[in-house]
Amino acid sequence: MNEPYYEEVQDFYTSDAQKPTRKDVNVWPCTRRSCRSSSGVSFSCPYICLCFSLLCLIGSLLGHPQCLDYGPPFQPPSHLEFCSAYETFGCCDQERDNSIAEKYWDIMDYIDPWGHKLCGTYIKDILCQECSPYAAHLYDAENPRTPLRKLPGLCSEYCSEFHFNCRSAISLLTSDQHIQECLETNKTCFCNLLHLHDEDYCFPNVLKNTALNRNLGLVAEDRKGCLQLCLTEVVNGLRNPVLMVHANDHTHRMFVAEQVGMVWVYLPDGSQLEEPFLDIKSIVLATPWIGDERGFLGMAFHPKYKYNGKFYIYYSYMDKNRVEKIRISELKVLASDVNKADPRSERNLLELEEPAANHNGGQLLFGVDGYMYIFTGDGGKAGDPFGKFGNAQNKSTLLGKVLRIDVDGRSPAGKPYRIPPDNPFVSDPKARPEVYAYGVRNMWRCAVDRGDPVTKKGKGRMFCGDVGQNRFEEIDIIVKGGNYGWRAKEGFECYDTKLCQNSSLDDILPIFAYGRNVGKSVTGGYVYRGCESPNLNGLYIFGDFMNGRLMALQEDKKINKWKKQDICIGSTKTCAFPGMISSYNKFIISFAEDEAGELYFLSTSYPSAYAPHGSLYKFIDPARRAPPGKCKYKPVPVKTKSKRIPFVPHAKTVLELLNEPSTTQPLKKSSTSTGAIPTVSSKKAKKTPSTKIKASTVKSAPSGKKRQKIKAEAKPHKPKHEEKVVCISRTTPAPPLPKKKSSYLTGTKKLLPKKAALAKEKLGKRRKGSRLKSSF
Repeated sequence: MNEPYYEEVQDFYTSDAQKPTRKDVNVWPCTRRSCRSSSGVSFSCPYICLCFSLLCLIGSLLGHPQCLDYGPPFQPPSHLEFCSAYETFGCCDQERDNSIAEKYWDIMDYIDPWGHKLCGTYIKDILCQECSPYAAHLYDAENPRTPLRKLPGLCSEYCSEFHFNCRSAISLLTSDQHIQECLETNKTCFCNLLHLHDEDYCFPNVLKNTALNRNLGLVAEDRKGCLQLCLTEVVNGLRNPVLMVHANDHTHRMFVAEQVGMVWVYLPDGSQLEEPFLDIKSIVLATPWIGDERGFLGMAFHPKYKYNGKFYIYYSYMDKNRVEKIRISELKVLASDVNKADPRSERNLLELEEPAANHNGGQLLFGVDGYMYIFTGDGGKAGDPFGKFGNAQNKSTLLGKVLRIDVDGRSPAGKPYRIPPDNPFVSDPKARPEVYAYGVRNMWRCAVDRGDPVTKKGKGRMFCGDVGQNRFEEIDIIVKGGNYGWRAKEGFECYDTKLCQNSSLDDILPIFAYGRNVGKSVTGGYVYRGCESPNLNGLYIFGDFMNGRLMALQEDKKINKWKKQDICIGSTKTCAFPGMISSYNKFIISFAEDEAGELYFLSTSYPSAYAPHGSLYKFIDPARRAPPGKCKYKPVPVKTKSKRIPFVPHAKTVLELLNEPSTTQPLKKSSTSTGAIPTVSSKKAKKTPSTKIKASTVKSAPSGKKRQKIKAEAKPHKPKHEEKVVCISRTTPAPPLPKKKSSYLTGTKKLLPKKAALAKEKLGKRRKGSRLKSSF
């Protein structure tokens, strides 16, 4: 078994409970001679005002694509009629685009034809910055704790031109008193209020910056090509969480299993039910010894669970004769409580004697054919020393195999399952009919590809991570009758020279293998097919248990090969979103997929079956999300008899770390590279004390079998980040506009007459309907 390290995360744009409340803007007002702070202290304007603006931005987040609702930008599902410059990628859907258009025409109702020609483009461009993929940076909205600008950040030259030509029209864009006072003072004071510290991100420079726009909307990569993804914490306090599965019953519940033999229910709102779904810890063979691979290892729900209430489990146990075995059995849910299994309903399907304590396999899953697939280990020890060719190459034993059975039938021989008639070795008298594929060492975590959401290509492919002996870890795609080479081969190379030279071996090569310079114990993952992160579609995401490395494989169909890229977590710039975290527990035990297809992983900081240091994390792509509303689903309500325990996050988010008072000099950005220990912060960050224990220093397990050496960390290191200064409050960027039409302009510099004051009193009343016109 591989053990994971866990990273805590929350979904920042789907959880209403996480949305920060908006605050009113608090900007220093400028008079003709001074700028006054909120504390009442006056300073010379504009220079001191500018200094405070710059001070406010010292150490602030570097600009990154983000919308005013704090989520990543997206591709609008339909054409934008008004802010068409952002119809391929930005922060507005058609509804928001229509709202901005309505606001524009409400403003233009107060401007005569000459004003239309002179200021229409300025006003349209400024209003449409809400749709910019950099809207959050333009409005200082990247940090929910900072105030939101009433107007976007404008570049100096553009702001000067806008002030010169359309000064009087600005009062229709915003009613903010501070801006109005600076507006009446002079151009310098006004433009200082709209100044952005980084000129690359102000409008319109942000549109011209090729470095910012070259890969806009794609998964971000660092200089080494490491994919920049983020995490949210979903569950914590777990004891070696070995899996998370869903029942595919439209309830969107998550069932999380611990190695000790407990399965917990988590509801769509993030809460946990106080009573477990299943508790068989009195039967499961598990110990507190670090690295012990025995325990509750697998679980799968019947494809028709919604109707028959059946599910299946895979666990280690010791029989009456003190013989260690693997048991695969069927259970049913209680008729009286859909959140409780009936332990008395257990029906044994298959038992296998384990000659050693390691290499226990543990994966159960159902293929698209409706049959159940069982993944067993080779029996343990080292080098598969059992028999002439080892268990994995011996088709007459069930160890070191992929098995396929029909759980809905019974065989004539009295077995509690049926053999599918098209199993590859049913007519081979020297092979067990259950065998579907062979030559595997210890496949730890396999998954079935859902297929592309549109084309369905790839549907049904079965991916597995097979843990290597001492040189290579590999990723395989399971095929009917396939021989995966062990112990003749390890990865792409020979392990047993004599067997490897056997010309009769027609083994299936891995789609990817890596050596010990990359990792030491693969944890198989999933092909992403969810909705929320469209950039990730088709990526096979997996990891390494020993060093916490996260990786992705992308298929190149032209050459029929898979390209590997590392995944980095925790960049201050990339993951500065609400709910995002910057560290995760080192030992990656398993990956998981929820009912909607979103991807997770489970890990722990201390790989012992009884240590409550495990967590469940969700992957988020901060570069692009699905359009708002596309990924919404309505879970089927579930009656709960057990008490609900609200989720309480343990990990600090990136934004929380950024807002902590700085006690040291500014730090370099910290990111979790897949090539390093995930919980280690940047070099200048303080080192958090941790307890490290080597398995070799611990007493051996009762079985007396040798354990794999593993370093366990009691707590993840928390990387430090630059201090961020809270500056501005939050409200809508532009106020409602007057309902009645008025058209009077007296000059190019003074567009509004005295009657405009009457118009401003009527702000808040909106025109009915939306008139989409050209502003030119």
